[in-house]
Amino acid sequence: MSEAHTAANTSTPADDIHGVRHTDVLIIGAGLAGLSTALALPQTLNVTILSKAALDVCSSHYAQGGIAASLDAKDCAADHIADTLIAGAGLCEAKNTTEILSSGEQAVQWLCEQGVPFTRLPKQHAPAEKIATLNRLKTLYQRGFETTALQTSDLHLTKEGGHGCRRVAHADDATGRHIMEALVIKAQAASNITILPYHEALHLLKNTDNHCRGALVFDHDNQRTLTFYSRAVVLASGGLGQLFKRASAPNVCVGDGVMMAWQAGCRLANLEFIQFHPTGLALDDSSFLISEALRGEGGRLYCPQTGKRFMLDIDARAELAPRDIVARAIAEQISINGLGHVYLDVSHLPAPFLQAHFPQIYQTLLDLGIDITTNPIPVAPTAHYSCGGVVTSANGLTDVTGLYAAGEVAYTGLHGANRLASNSLLECVVVGRHIAADIPRYLQATKKPDATSIYTNSEQSIYDIWTPPMLADCQRITLPSSIEYQRHANDHHNVNVRTSTNTDIAGITTLLKALMTSHLGITRSAEQLEQALVQIQKWQQQLNCVNPNQIAIGNKDKAAILNGLPYFQLARQLQLATLIIQSAYQRHESRGGHYRKDYPNLASKPKVSVINPLSDSLPSHIDGSDKLAIVSQKYSHQDNHSESTVGAL
Repeated sequence: MSEAHTAANTSTPADDIHGVRHTDVLIIGAGLAGLSTALALPQTLNVTILSKAALDVCSSHYAQGGIAASLDAKDCAADHIADTLIAGAGLCEAKNTTEILSSGEQAVQWLCEQGVPFTRLPKQHAPAEKIATLNRLKTLYQRGFETTALQTSDLHLTKEGGHGCRRVAHADDATGRHIMEALVIKAQAASNITILPYHEALHLLKNTDNHCRGALVFDHDNQRTLTFYSRAVVLASGGLGQLFKRASAPNVCVGDGVMMAWQAGCRLANLEFIQFHPTGLALDDSSFLISEALRGEGGRLYCPQTGKRFMLDIDARAELAPRDIVARAIAEQISINGLGHVYLDVSHLPAPFLQAHFPQIYQTLLDLGIDITTNPIPVAPTAHYSCGGVVTSANGLTDVTGLYAAGEVAYTGLHGANRLASNSLLECVVVGRHIAADIPRYLQATKKPDATSIYTNSEQSIYDIWTPPMLADCQRITLPSSIEYQRHANDHHNVNVRTSTNTDIAGITTLLKALMTSHLGITRSAEQLEQALVQIQKWQQQLNCVNPNQIAIGNKDKAAILNGLPYFQLARQLQLATLIIQSAYQRHESRGGHYRKDYPNLASKPKVSVINPLSDSLPSHIDGSDKLAIVSQKYSHQDNHSESTVGAL
């Protein structure tokens, strides 16, 4: 993305004299969910978007395959819903799934109106004519000749695993990049939207009435903390893939939004369901994905040693089975052959078709010495998407009044135990637009806040203003038979005292990724999960000399902040890893993306794993600052059974 895309609307506001800023709507995250929300909001509202890094450093930018919606005349929303429920393995929230997917066509049309250059191909064209048309349209887009909005009926659709028909709209094989570039241009041109790259949210703010009122933020460019007060907050911070060694997500995706919401009072759900993309490029440390659309167009998976197409023996849908099935099959083949990869082969497809339909994949691999028109592609599963997250309604409402969530950070129940391919981009747009429609209603029902107060109209019930999301058939993840808080240094003289070094931080971060990959990967067992909990506790104890919350948030000294921020970030990742592992440990079944070797069968009834808010677990006498203490998970082994408890660093 060009430099201009990261610099617009970033002037210093007048109210920034003391590091305090005010805005109507604060959006944490500049991916598809955040930008969709911002662009759909009324232009009368002042909107501030925070991006932890440059604007192209987000998962949305790297999405290849496309956005799923029932756009074909022979397709319908009911069929899309049915395919999603099947892929979700009994854990999709049916009402939210129906509401989100029924809005698919409107969402794609909205993207067309924002200028997204989706691939357009009349279906009646012969294959050779389709290629020529695709090339011609691509040239027109590049020259700026295509000015009228596309219609959904004009779009070329491809097919991906788990879908019963072609329903994935795409822009070549770089759909996310094309969508993001179009929306960033729109957002930069909007006079009411301010975009702030390199601004990392650390902690959500609430007033005494428990309404979310903004966030504490670290400005990386100027190395200072800022306080943003807002009338509503939208959490669109992305997923947690970077907790794993091999991940498709960029390095900013460490689950910090999930933890901020949990600490603020939100429930978390189904954290154990980490989707592994079956076909990441298995070449050195590459994080490049090989789009599922290659298999949709006829790509085949082979064992490198035997040359056998192994998916035919595993599922009637072969390479187009849902991702959890394909990923486990590939992992099993890798375990057997010991090579670290299998082969995805598309060389039997016409070379001109591959070059025109998958230009990014073709050129990227060619630069690496692999010609996909003649050679197979080495692939292996890679951590790709979190199906769980912050419990959220289809309209983006969370458990905390004034806090909305959308995208991978959120759990709407759409993805269940296994996300259906290309449903994620659709969820970002639909829920983002739903949030934008709800925010004016919420703001109308509340008084404009100042720095210390909000908020509710005393004549209204809070439930008239805000309806928390509902969950049915839940199992509560047990975090604590005992909670021990070790009081750290409300006195500030300890902020620079530590036994760990920056090298320790980097080393533990690397080891955590390896641990999560080996012990919480595609297959899990009680023994692996117990070992992981023990190891994480050791790392937590290693960092136990300091209160990361006090350093990163409470202290205004620049040196202390810069020294403390890495500790705060790592401690939060260790805490999140513990919550994910505990959720996997308590799910005694195999379902969707969660496969237990010691519990290979489905449970009799599907239940959503729910972690109650951190504040719900604390004694009533703990004050606000201590409620933000980093929680560690302690494992004790007794009579060949495990019991996990929670304590604080």
